Amino acid sequence: MGWLCALGSVLLVSAAQLLMKWAMIQLPAIARPLDFAAAILAFSPPALALLAGLFAYAFSMLCWLLALKRLPLSRAYPLLSLSYLLVWGIALLIPSLNEWFVWGKLAGGALILAGLLLIFWPDKKDR
Repeated sequence: MGWLCALGSVLLVSAAQLLMKWAMIQLPAIARPLDFAAAILAFSPPALALLAGLFAYAFSMLCWLLALKRLPLSRAYPLLSLSYLLVWGIALLIPSLNEWFVWGKLAGGALILAGLLLIFWPDKKDR
């Protein structure tokens, strides 16, 4: 159950990042507070996406707390790095987010995966 909660937290926080990024691109600039507030109060699609992103963050925290209760921190915490890979990979697929593929970012993602493999590789005594 702890692993499920940790992965749920990773998925929710990734969704929150993507929703809030899309919303902030669509909403008027915060430098124009009246226009920004009007867009939020009108419950426009970007405002709803922003709200959904905030709720996803809240639920992510709840999942994270449940994961911490059930898993050792040395196992749970490294899983959060999966969200970096998910957010970048999905953002590449959503044209309105204006993300570009860069080989260096792919190399960084490969290093993250390699690090996770090293952390979760079973010890000789575990095999």
